[in-house]
Amino acid sequence: MIHFNQFTLENGLKIFVHEDKTTPMCVFNLMYDVGAKDENPQKTGFAHLFEHLMFGGSVNIANYDIAAQNAGATNNAFTSNDLTNYYLTLPAFNLETAFWLESDRMLSLAFSPESLEVQRKVVIEEFKQRYLNQPYGDVWLHLRSLAYTTHPYQWATIGKEIAHIENATLEDVKNFFYQFYRPNNAILVVAGNTTTEQVKNLSQKWFADIPKGQPYHRNLPKEPTQTTQRKLVVEANVPLDALYMVFHSEARYEDSFFATDLLSDILGRGKSSRLYQILVKEKQLFNSISASITNSIEEGLFIIQGTLNPTITHQEAENAVWQVIKSIQDNKVADKELQKVKNKAETSEVMSEIELLNRAIMIATYALNGRENEINQRINLIQSVNSDDILRSAKKILTKENSSVLYYAKTQK
Repeated sequence: MIHFNQFTLENGLKIFVHEDKTTPMCVFNLMYDVGAKDENPQKTGFAHLFEHLMFGGSVNIANYDIAAQNAGATNNAFTSNDLTNYYLTLPAFNLETAFWLESDRMLSLAFSPESLEVQRKVVIEEFKQRYLNQPYGDVWLHLRSLAYTTHPYQWATIGKEIAHIENATLEDVKNFFYQFYRPNNAILVVAGNTTTEQVKNLSQKWFADIPKGQPYHRNLPKEPTQTTQRKLVVEANVPLDALYMVFHSEARYEDSFFATDLLSDILGRGKSSRLYQILVKEKQLFNSISASITNSIEEGLFIIQGTLNPTITHQEAENAVWQVIKSIQDNKVADKELQKVKNKAETSEVMSEIELLNRAIMIATYALNGRENEINQRINLIQSVNSDDILRSAKKILTKENSSVLYYAKTQK
C-alpha cells in the first residue's frame, strides 16, 4: 500500500508527500509532463537534450552536481517518449537543499552557448555509442518508424537523426524550456522521513513565486489502424541474426492493459514461457527469445524479439513464432498457467515498492495522468484477469495485419 497526501500551489504545481519514518533518507522527485512525443517532428531529440541541459547550471547555482554532492545527495534523470523525470536521494536533514536546487533551475536555468555546445556534443556521442556503434543498438530507430507512420512514438527519445541535435539553437532551447518547464506542467513527489507540513512550508518558500506558464494542450496525431503486415530487412555487424515482431496494443490505462501484460508474460517472460520452451529448448530455433510491452501512456507496442541459431532463416523463425501465437489463440490458457504468471507479476509489483525512489516515481507517474487514486489497485487488477481476457487480447492484438517485422541480419562476409 502506497499512501500519500497531496496539495497544489497557486501556480499549478501539484505536490505529493509519501511519509516513511523507517528511513533516514528523502527522495525529491520532479516529473515534467513532456517527452519525445511532444517534439516538433523536424526537431526531435529535444526532450532528451534538454534533460542534459538542466545539469548545465542555473543563475544562482553554477554547478548543480557539486551542490547536490555537498548535501550528500545522489541525483539523476531520465527521459521517455511520455515524460521527463529528475530525482535526488539525500539525507532527510538536507531536504531543503533539494528544494533550493530544483526551484532555482525551474525559475532561472542558465542559458549559454557554451552549455549548449557541451551538452550537444555529449548527446551526439551518446547517439553514436548507444545507437549506431553498438550491436543491435539501432533496432528501435528502425522499429518505431516501421510500426508508427503518424504518431510521434515513431521516433526514439534520442531523436530521429543526429542532424536534429546538431542544428538545435539557443532560441529553440529557450522556447522549449518556457513552454514545458513550468510549475503547472510538473508533479513533485517528496518521499521519506519528512512530514506533509514540512513539505508544504518548503514548497511555499521555494516554488510558490515561480510564475505559471501557458497551459499546454496536447493534441497528438492519432495513429491509423494498421491493415497490412510491414517488413524491413537490416544488415549489420552483429554476432547472430535477430527477429523483432511488434504489434500495436492498448494504452497504459485501458481496461485490457493487464490482460495484455500477462499475455506477454505467458508467451515470453523467462525460461518457463511458451516461446522459450518451444522455440529455444524444444525446437532449438532460437538462441534466446522474449516478449514484453512498451508500457506507453498512449497506444503502445507488444514486442516479441529473439536471436536465431546460426542455421535458421528469418522466415523459418517467424513462421515458428506464428505457430506459437496460433496455439494461444485457439485454446484458452489453463488456470494453473495463468495463476503462475499472475503470481510472478504480483511479486514484481510488491518488490517494486520496496525502494523509496520507486514509490516516488510511481506516485508521480500515476499523478501525471490523473490516476493517483488507482495506484493501489494494480494487484487487484492483475488478479482479476481471466483466461477469456487473455484469449481476447491474443486474438485482437497478435494478428499479421497488425504486425511489423524486422529481420536483423548478420552482414555476410
